[in-house]
Amino acid sequence: MSGQDSLLPPPTLALGPAGWLRQNLFSTWYNALLTIVLVAFLVPLVAVTLRWIVTEARWGVVTANLRLFLIGQYPFEEAWRIWLSLTMLSVLTGVSAGVYGGATVRTLATWLAAGQALLAALAAVSGLGPAVVLALVANAALVWVAFLAVRWRLRSVSHRLVGFAWLASIPISVILLQGIRGLPLPIVTSNLWGGLLLTFLLAIVGILLSFPFGVLLALGRRSSLPAVRFLSTAYIELIRGVPLVTILFMAAVMLPLFLPSNVRIDQVLRAMVGITLFSAAYVAENVRGGLQAIPLGQVEAAHAIGLNAFQTNRFIVLPQALRAVIPANVGLFISLLKDTTLVTIVGLLELLGIGRAVLAQPQWFGAQLEVYVFIAAVFFVLCYTMSQASYRLETALGVGTR
Repeated sequence: MSGQDSLLPPPTLALGPAGWLRQNLFSTWYNALLTIVLVAFLVPLVAVTLRWIVTEARWGVVTANLRLFLIGQYPFEEAWRIWLSLTMLSVLTGVSAGVYGGATVRTLATWLAAGQALLAALAAVSGLGPAVVLALVANAALVWVAFLAVRWRLRSVSHRLVGFAWLASIPISVILLQGIRGLPLPIVTSNLWGGLLLTFLLAIVGILLSFPFGVLLALGRRSSLPAVRFLSTAYIELIRGVPLVTILFMAAVMLPLFLPSNVRIDQVLRAMVGITLFSAAYVAENVRGGLQAIPLGQVEAAHAIGLNAFQTNRFIVLPQALRAVIPANVGLFISLLKDTTLVTIVGLLELLGIGRAVLAQPQWFGAQLEVYVFIAAVFFVLCYTMSQASYRLETALGVGTR
């Protein structure tokens, strides 16, 4: 072998476009036939769909009612509270992406900024005015401004401080949205909340509260105390044995029958509690599966080195169990997001309920397809964002690998 031959680069393993097509679509005669049949079916379908989207669809039903789709009947003069809460969310998301630095948080930050930019584009062609467009664009930019500020200037921000900020943002957002007597914030009753705002609130509260409650139920079901184990098991099996619609109906209609006449619980709060209690039972079963996957030898080894039961669960068992059930829990939370549409049965107008109310307007009769396509697109973007963040988190934690 000559010296010139020894300097040749190693063969490349990358496939060009023709090689990719040959390997994936035309590898055998039946794969080639199936590809041709599918292309012959999909090309006309895509052409008809695009023609309908561009030339035939009445998207005015969305642009003319965009405010209803976004915030429901929330007073427009008080909508600055929603934008302020959204600003806080944008800043915290950007700071979290800079502090934690993981691909998962950056994915969420990217999609949050992109979603607000898309809403700004929709607002620009609707009647919401330039102030709303500028507010959404500014919030989208704030995500990356906060990220760059942390990465370049504020690298010493502690993880614990960011966590406390997220916890504090929840009551602050609720106070902003609802108002408090004695402060220059008029009360906005929750029956005026609706649209995407209500969908977000129900989903976020349900996810944040059901997860720790479900973990406690899973630990309780495996407890050595008979009373704790019995109560946890009874709760999980009872809740999992009835549909969510039943729980929402009981929370909205039957619960007031057992309360004193002078006690009234907010309807949105009742829906949040019902969704949380229902989802916690399923989280508990997912987490219990992860707990059973931990070898008993690890628990015995932890006890042998002097760790008590709390320390064993905190530092040995739970980190591995929760890591193993990330895909199952994310799938459950995606289902929870979609199940928020069921609250329309108790009189709450979330995104789907607003769509039905819009279709009741005489000038938009026959625009069902446009409304439901828009709602489906919104849910697809939200669910796809959660799934992509889950994939990034699984990759970062090495889920499924040794």
